[in-house]
Amino acid sequence: MNKLYHGAAYYPELWDRDTIEEDIIYMKKAGINVVRMGEFAWSTMEPTEGSIDVGFFEEMIVKLASHGIETVFCTPTPTPPIWYSYGYPERMHVDKNGRTMGHGSRQHACTNHPIFREKAALITEELAKRLGKLPGLIGWQIDNEFKCHVSECMCEQCKSLWHDWLKEKYGTIDNLNNKWGTQIWSEAYLAFEQVPQPGPTPFLHHSSLSTMYRLFSMEKIAEFSDEQATIIRKHSNAPITHNSSVAFSVDNERLFENLDFASFDTYATIENYPAYLFNHDLFRNIKSGKAFWVMETSTSYAASLASYAMPHPDGYLQAEAIASYALGAQGFCYWLWRQQKSGCEQPHSSVLSAWGKPTIGFENVLEVEEIRKKIEPIIAETYVPQAELAITYSDRAKAFLETEPHQNLQHRRLMTAFYERILHMGISRDLITEQTSLDGYKLLFTPFLPAISHDYLMRAKAFVEAGGIWIVGPLSGGRTEEHTIHTDMALGELERLIGANVLFTFPMNENEAVGSAFDVSAPLSLWSSVFEYDSKTSVGIITEGIAKGHSFLSEYRLGKGKVVMLGSMPIGQAGDTLLTKLIEHYSKEVQLSTQLSVTKGTIVVPREHEQYTVWFIINMDGQGGSVNIQESATNLITKENIQAGELEIGKFEYVVIRFEKTQQ
Repeated sequence: MNKLYHGAAYYPELWDRDTIEEDIIYMKKAGINVVRMGEFAWSTMEPTEGSIDVGFFEEMIVKLASHGIETVFCTPTPTPPIWYSYGYPERMHVDKNGRTMGHGSRQHACTNHPIFREKAALITEELAKRLGKLPGLIGWQIDNEFKCHVSECMCEQCKSLWHDWLKEKYGTIDNLNNKWGTQIWSEAYLAFEQVPQPGPTPFLHHSSLSTMYRLFSMEKIAEFSDEQATIIRKHSNAPITHNSSVAFSVDNERLFENLDFASFDTYATIENYPAYLFNHDLFRNIKSGKAFWVMETSTSYAASLASYAMPHPDGYLQAEAIASYALGAQGFCYWLWRQQKSGCEQPHSSVLSAWGKPTIGFENVLEVEEIRKKIEPIIAETYVPQAELAITYSDRAKAFLETEPHQNLQHRRLMTAFYERILHMGISRDLITEQTSLDGYKLLFTPFLPAISHDYLMRAKAFVEAGGIWIVGPLSGGRTEEHTIHTDMALGELERLIGANVLFTFPMNENEAVGSAFDVSAPLSLWSSVFEYDSKTSVGIITEGIAKGHSFLSEYRLGKGKVVMLGSMPIGQAGDTLLTKLIEHYSKEVQLSTQLSVTKGTIVVPREHEQYTVWFIINMDGQGGSVNIQESATNLITKENIQAGELEIGKFEYVVIRFEKTQQ
């Protein structure tokens, strides 16, 4: 990675040529070396059906390139024009309540409709032919934020595809009935065509129906992405991505399977900076070994006609940028360049105002550019090493929890809170997907994964037998892949594998249930698995509540390693302390070498070179902090020597230090 990109989303189709010239002057001043454009411009490219003309964008790419500004170009499929929508309700997205979307906003069309696919293919092919080999075009983005504003479509076309998907998955209707257990409530089907979509119903739908429909929808949007990518590759060698998020109704692991690099959008505010970092540790591993991009973040605040966030404090944008680059991002881009003069996102922060003056975030953008230039040579010579600790993230698990959210649980919040504890402990960590190789890891966490596939279980088993420690739960393993209850043991194959004995599963009442482990007592919560007490395996004992005397935390030897079952969720301040002690205990047991002594709110990002190690130390919370340096180092920005000991870090300050490796 020899070049770092500093960019912004740009909409030249909205402005006259004088304004465009002014924009380019300001872009060069701000250090913008890449723009993303085209994603909402279908009506500009094809104002009437069949009249495709992309000459304006061809001219723009060439013009920007002449000024040293490169382009990531988007397919414009999130906003089909009025000629596509008007008078054709059968082409529109239908939500779970049966409401048909009208023209306007975006994502109003069903991406599975054959006419949509046909028209999307035509515009994409023309773009790829005309723009694919232009100097200055460095990448493609397919569509924009799949399933951001909508989730599963319930139109007639999707119903037909749903039935085809079920036939392919189950083969026979008897197999589906058996796997789902449809005799309950007389829900057995005689043919695939009878299986409904999970639309309006008097009470809740069958769990298998709801979850499988979510997975079907995730697969179909990934297929659309694949189709677009195949068309582009016929005419262009530029790498292809999509700007996704863990907030959207997609399976990111599947979505990026056939794309070239990962990118994401995030508008996390300073109060939620762990969620900002969460994205980086995840998307870095979604396309392992390839740099990712932050395709959208705000210069100061996110806003729409309906709401707004508070502006970033001075210095936070710079902290975000350096953290991104240090954690493996090649591109750090804003939404957007020039404030929109119309539409529903007029209030959103930007680099320039609609009237052409620098905005409240402009000076911070200039500072980001200065940082980019300083650290680019350091980033080019180093890489982010694989961590020794991994946390499994699954969008499929998100689908299960959307079907069965218990007391309004949200997968993203659960995962971020779990991740945050490890982040604050100064431990280098990777967020990995279900198919990621476990080679090289020492400690593996699998929280909030209701269904553990046989494939994942076998790979985790091999990881443990080789000496790893696998911490499973809470809320993990209690459902089959069809979203039914195991009928042999509470945790099915997992329970048999490790030799556990789950006595009960039920929701813990945090006002009554208390567990004790690592000399800490804490309230227990969430739907829990309670294990038989055994002095050899029990680590955490339930000391109060209806399961008193049994275990909520047990460990089981397997080969050279062990499986640790966290059956319930400790909560509150005491719960945080207990979980921190749990992480510390097993980190020491596997001898993690990546745990650093750093204060909360400040992060350390190690990067490696054959001959030295670099630490990027960044204060993220604006409170300042410190990190303990075990040996002398060199400040790569100031060239000063740094002695071993406590290194103070100021408000939003960053320091880049280098440690020489001992020659063997």
